[in-house]
Amino acid sequence: MKSGKQNIRHFTLPELEVYFEELGEKKFRAKQVYEWIWTKQVHSIEEMTNLSKELRQKLNDNFTLPALVINSTQYSADGTVKSSFKTFDGHLVEGVLIPTENRVTACVSSQIGCSLSCKFCATGYIDRKRNLDFDEIYDQVVLINRQSEKIYGKKLTNIVFMGMGEPLLNYKNVLKSIERITAPDGLGMSPRRITVSTAGVAKMIRQLGDDKVKFKLALSLHAANDTKRHDIMPINDSNNIKSLIEALNYFYKQTKNEITFEYILFNNLNDSIQDADELTKIYRQVPADLVNIIEYNPIEFAQFAKPDEDKVAVFMKHLEKNRVNAHLRRSRGKDIDAACGQLANKN
Repeated sequence: MKSGKQNIRHFTLPELEVYFEELGEKKFRAKQVYEWIWTKQVHSIEEMTNLSKELRQKLNDNFTLPALVINSTQYSADGTVKSSFKTFDGHLVEGVLIPTENRVTACVSSQIGCSLSCKFCATGYIDRKRNLDFDEIYDQVVLINRQSEKIYGKKLTNIVFMGMGEPLLNYKNVLKSIERITAPDGLGMSPRRITVSTAGVAKMIRQLGDDKVKFKLALSLHAANDTKRHDIMPINDSNNIKSLIEALNYFYKQTKNEITFEYILFNNLNDSIQDADELTKIYRQVPADLVNIIEYNPIEFAQFAKPDEDKVAVFMKHLEKNRVNAHLRRSRGKDIDAACGQLANKN
């Protein structure tokens, strides 16, 4: 063991086995601790009740278990639940429970703040403090799942990495959290029920392909030409649409996993028939399953507006006429700032 306390959840089972043998304890104690951490999802060493008090004290002397705790919870009229989680070092990060008729989804964050500065997103106006560790991402899912069971009597059916931060700029922790979420001795969720959303980091989209990941991928497109996308998403400067199309095709070739485009409609910005035609052109260059058309949710920092219903209907009809598999996604949790683009640690 190195000097100083270390996060016990950052140790693999074989590493814990070595530690217990060095301590003169039976090797099976490592498996007990590992089950407490990942299967039973305890948030303190004191809760590991099949270990002696003496052994728990030794663990407390050598390890930390810095779990997330719920700082505050807000309940929307539509059933959406937003929670603010506090990290061990005092930062806040938000996650959302989204119930619908057929599914219960956890929307989780991957970073504290964000470095991408997308103009329409509240999180983009918050400086990135740090990446979340994989166990902190896992904690969000555990805590939101408990809320789901308590409020709706159902376990989570889906997870989307669409909260605060850019998941592909916290690549290792996001993948390791998904490994734990999908592991039989973790939450045991199918990776097919997990979607990672990115603002578009072409190099890391290709890396996902090389790593043969099993989860779905969503690209936040939001504008179908480089000029408009540059105006609202500065990341387009280094990751233009052509490079993203190439990366998505590589990802699909390597994994055959589902790809979705996310497209927020902004009034008089990206909602014209020409925009719909440009979106159709991109859709046809990628084996995408779906285009999610999302209604814009106002934030106090930005001057965007959503188009009226008639304009939205014309846009959708034009996509349909061009055989684009498009779905209009109505936002949920707007009254508690829990909808798409609204997470900002206000409370």
